[in-house]
Amino acid sequence: MFTGIIEAIGTVKRTEIEGSNMHVWVEAPFFNELKIDQSVAHDGVCLTIDAMESPIYRVTAIKETLSKTTLGSWTIGKKVNLERAMILGSRLDGHLVQGHVDCTGRCVGVEVEEGSWKYTIEYPEQFRRLIIEKGSICVNGTSLTAFDLKENTFSVAIIPYTYNNTNINELEENNAVNLEFDLVGKYVVN
Repeated sequence: MFTGIIEAIGTVKRTEIEGSNMHVWVEAPFFNELKIDQSVAHDGVCLTIDAMESPIYRVTAIKETLSKTTLGSWTIGKKVNLERAMILGSRLDGHLVQGHVDCTGRCVGVEVEEGSWKYTIEYPEQFRRLIIEKGSICVNGTSLTAFDLKENTFSVAIIPYTYNNTNINELEENNAVNLEFDLVGKYVVN
């Protein structure tokens, strides 16, 4: 379980295909605090560390993960939002995030405003019932507030801290993003 508050930016250093799996080697600023079998969210995708070679570690994405996330398009040098699993008893600064991406969306608009940024994201219509105005949404692992809801788009406003400390500053029109809709909303709907 995660909070959607990004701890660091990692860098993809190597990728390998093995059967239908993709291994991704990542360099992280907190490498020395990691261990094998630990869960880390990578752009919102919960992946388990399965190998370590200082200063990088490896995670493996299976076919199911590759089909529902942006992970299959990652290349060497990609900047990735990283968050370690939350610690029970700490503040929940974002919202409850599982690291189980529901689908990918596409950035369809970027507006620079005075002191902030507005990103508009298009998503598959079948997920419309899982998002509400001013509700929580996880975009590339970052806990954000959805607004300006339309049939298959929503917007998020980005403050300078988030812009400077996540990979959202690299997001451009037509880029794909990982989306996880609010966990509580999913249970209410179902």
